[in-house]
Amino acid sequence: MKLSNSANAIENHDTIVTIGTFDGVHIGHQKIVKRLINAGNLQGLKSVVLTFFPHPRMVLQKDSNIKLINTIDERHDILEALGLDYLLVKKFTIDFSRLSAEDFVKQILVDKLHAKKVIIGYDHRFGRNRNADINDLKAFGERFGFEVEEISAQDIDDVSVSSTKIRTALIDGDIAKANSYLGYPFMLNGSVVKGKGLGKQLDYPTANIKIEEDYKLIPKQGAYIVNATINNQLVYGMMNIGVNPTVNGSKQTIEVHFLDFNADLYDKTLQINLLERIRDEEKFESVEALKTQLSKDKIFTRDYIQKLHG
Repeated sequence: MKLSNSANAIENHDTIVTIGTFDGVHIGHQKIVKRLINAGNLQGLKSVVLTFFPHPRMVLQKDSNIKLINTIDERHDILEALGLDYLLVKKFTIDFSRLSAEDFVKQILVDKLHAKKVIIGYDHRFGRNRNADINDLKAFGERFGFEVEEISAQDIDDVSVSSTKIRTALIDGDIAKANSYLGYPFMLNGSVVKGKGLGKQLDYPTANIKIEEDYKLIPKQGAYIVNATINNQLVYGMMNIGVNPTVNGSKQTIEVHFLDFNADLYDKTLQINLLERIRDEEKFESVEALKTQLSKDKIFTRDYIQKLHG
C-alpha cells in the first residue's frame, strides 16, 4: 500500500474513496474499510482512504490538546494490513479549511483521485465552514460522474462511540477494554534511548522508549504486560509508564523490561503492544520494596503468558 502526501501518487487509477480521521482504525472503522475494499474489488476500483493531518481541531482550535490513538504511521500500517490500496494524507491548513465544497470535490475527489464512488457517513459535512452535506455530495456526484453510498447512522454511531470508549479506557488504564474495541493491541512506537540505568541497578534492565509524536495518547501511568517483535522474535515484557517516584523521579518515562531476552536495543525502533495492566505506579518506602514488587509483577506476567499460550 502507498502512504502518500500527494494525490499524484495515485496516478491515473479510478478509485473508490472514503473520507475521515480513522483514528484507532478500530473494529467500527475496519467494517467500513473492508466494505470499501470489497466494493472496489467488485468494480475494479482502487480503494482510497482520504484523511487529514494535522487533525482539524489542532489547526482550527489552537488550544486544542487532542490526543490521538494512532500516529499517522501506525494508521498506515493497520490499513495496509486490511488490504487498502492507498492512504492519502492531506495536509490540513487554514487555507485548506477555506476551500469551498465544490472546489474540494473538483480538485481533490475528481481531478486528483479520479473518484467513481464515494462511501461516506450520512452526517458527513465538508467544504468551507462545513456547509455542505451528503445531499450536496450526491448532487456533485451526478454532475461529475461519481456514485455516493451512504454509511448508516447505526454504523457511524458505532464508530464514534468506539473512539470515545477507547480514549476513555486508555486514560483509565483499562487496556483490555481498549483492545476489545480496537480489535488489536494498543501500540506505542518509539526509539530506544539511554535512560538513567535505574532498571539495571534493580536487576531489571529496561529499554527506554521515546515517542516522537507529542499528539500520541499515552495510557494511564502504571505497569503493563507487553510484547514486541525484535529481530523476528516475539518477546514479552513488563512496561512501566510513570515517573519512578520511589527514586524521586519527576519526568514521565516509558520503560520496558523484556523477559528472557538480552540484546543491545539502543537506537532501535520498537512497536510495543500493550496486552494487560498489572497495577498502578506506586511510591515504595525503599528500593528493596520496589524490587519485591517487581518480582511479584514478573510472576503475574509469566502466569499471564502461560494462560495466553494454553
